[in-house]
Amino acid sequence: MSSTNSFTVLYSVQKSKSKMNPRLTQSQQRTICAQLGRVKLQLLYKASIHGFTGAAFHQRCNNRSPTVSVGYNNSGFVFGGYTKQPFSQSGQYVNDDQAFLFTFNAKKLIKYPVNNFACAVRMIANSGPYFGEDLVLVNASQAVTHSNPGNYYNFPAAQMHGNDLNLTECEVYQVEGTTELERPWRTVIWESGTELIEYIKSYKPTVSSVSQPRVLLIGPVGAGKSSFFNSVNSVFRGHVTSQAISGSSSTSLTTQFRSYSVKAGREGKPLPIILCDTMGLEETKGAGLDIDDLSSILKGHLPDRYQFNPSAPLHPEAHSYRTSPGLKDKIHCVAYVIDASKVSIMPTGLEEKLDAIRRKVNLIGIPQLVLLTKVDEACPQVKEDVRNVYRSGYIKDVEAGSRLGVPLSCIIPVKNYSEELELDMNCDILLLSAVIQMFRFVDNYFDELSDRMSNIQTKD
Repeated sequence: MSSTNSFTVLYSVQKSKSKMNPRLTQSQQRTICAQLGRVKLQLLYKASIHGFTGAAFHQRCNNRSPTVSVGYNNSGFVFGGYTKQPFSQSGQYVNDDQAFLFTFNAKKLIKYPVNNFACAVRMIANSGPYFGEDLVLVNASQAVTHSNPGNYYNFPAAQMHGNDLNLTECEVYQVEGTTELERPWRTVIWESGTELIEYIKSYKPTVSSVSQPRVLLIGPVGAGKSSFFNSVNSVFRGHVTSQAISGSSSTSLTTQFRSYSVKAGREGKPLPIILCDTMGLEETKGAGLDIDDLSSILKGHLPDRYQFNPSAPLHPEAHSYRTSPGLKDKIHCVAYVIDASKVSIMPTGLEEKLDAIRRKVNLIGIPQLVLLTKVDEACPQVKEDVRNVYRSGYIKDVEAGSRLGVPLSCIIPVKNYSEELELDMNCDILLLSAVIQMFRFVDNYFDELSDRMSNIQTKD
């Protein structure tokens, strides 16, 4: 083949690929997808490119399912059918209880469901999509529609295609599951990193006696409590750090109660927050964080670097016990750190422990939120681009809220730094947003405390 011919063939192929654009509008695709669940349409076959033949259709579409087939005519009608069954050239009818035909009336989709499941679709080699004996696109390898309603589907022909049986185009789309939402379930300004950092630096609690509110991190072993502190610390240091011991282990790597202060840079001032790290929760009794120790932490009795002993909680008589903690020593917000990729397989024993903790925290009146970690491991869409986190239906629907008894507004997705060497602005923004949400919950705690004090004074 000459170089000129080679160029011509290559140009033709590239031209064909560039024209492989859906004729269905985004609005029409959304309308069809709304009938099928959380899905998207992927174009497989376009007759104007691949040919108005049964062979071309079957080459592109056999063994692909579910599918939506669409015909277009010069009268402006857009019509077709859906089947969950894969196409073949067997010549047989195929059973499909979910098949339906459709047409668009302006933006409205009109459906005509199959009324004889056993004959919903027929696999004919010399034609395109073949719905019963009622509607065939690319019939007998021609750019025409075969229409004969009343066999296995009932539809008015004039409403379906305006009795215009000549096709200007035929497309077949594969229906694919997707977790991507049409609109993000929470709005984030992805260029706001600097503004968030300045907000955190300048934050001041509403109570003058507390300069650094204390946020307690609670979660199962390996969920990322220590990694969250390291990640927030990294954002303000300008590089990835690992001050708190973190990693993957079947038992808690944190064996002491730690109170971590984050500095605004290497020589900077401490930020107005203290992140308190505890032992990880474990399913079995007598392992991991003890519920009695938790009460002491919440009320401010435990000193920094207290060594946990799951079999013997701290006693009031112990030497290190803080007998008269001030407001600044208490916990002002609780953040449950939950691995998004493991929520669905959370052991019953662990779920019961978390429920007992939540009830205890509720009784004391401390606001609670959920840090949903490892979102990139839980959802491929987020792994591809962390900015997809609020477009991910999977992340939105993850069961952390229902398992912990908190609303969606209290769930904050984050991606901790674990294997990276350099910072990523989008990860930073999620981490900084989580800290700001903690501040808002701390403000709620102090507002509630102020209201209680006012009520007591009023009664006196």
